[in-house]
Amino acid sequence: MNLWNNELLVTIFFMNTQILSALNWRYATKQFNAEKKVSDDDLKLLLESIRLAPSSLGVQPWKVLVITNQSLRQQLKKAAYNQPQVVDASHLIIFASRKTINEEYVDSYVNTVAAVRNQRIEDVQEYKQMIMHSASRKTQEQIMEWTARQAYIALGFLLETAAIMKIDACPMEGFDNKEFDSMLGLDKTDYTSVVIAPVGYRSVEDKYALARKVRFNDEKIFIKI
Repeated sequence: MNLWNNELLVTIFFMNTQILSALNWRYATKQFNAEKKVSDDDLKLLLESIRLAPSSLGVQPWKVLVITNQSLRQQLKKAAYNQPQVVDASHLIIFASRKTINEEYVDSYVNTVAAVRNQRIEDVQEYKQMIMHSASRKTQEQIMEWTARQAYIALGFLLETAAIMKIDACPMEGFDNKEFDSMLGLDKTDYTSVVIAPVGYRSVEDKYALARKVRFNDEKIFIKI
């Protein structure tokens, strides 16, 4: 085995170790250190991980709100059953998914595809029709369920990236999304809040940081056929 292969194996080993270590280190943080903030550069990387997340048909049917305004977060906290993470974390990240997939939105997406890949608009019309056909077969309720699932994929990318960066996060569904939508002005748009993720750094007082991670073993989770 040559030197290059040895170096590659060492790199893979450390990458695997880093990923597993990060995933074991992370937990749904209950208490954040309100004085410790995520840097602008680190926040940019977290947001880029969301932007690069996959989505069905590639359409990214969601928006992400990054809230730092403390007075607004105090209001949002009341609609999140007074959970302290909403105000104590460095940043509050809110995932909002689309309520409809209309032609205007699809045009915006396929025009972006054409521009990025240096194609003619005519070249992406078949792709547009495929997206429109897929959306037309769904009720609005089904569209909303589908777009929410895409937002959760993006949330997963945020959580793993944060863990690797040793930044804490807490995925949360415990909030009144109608109240959130009203406070954030989403009720006047084609988006609705579906899940939130405060990010920052754990408090030394958070007892859950030292609790053993509880997961089912492989035999209870994986079915190999």
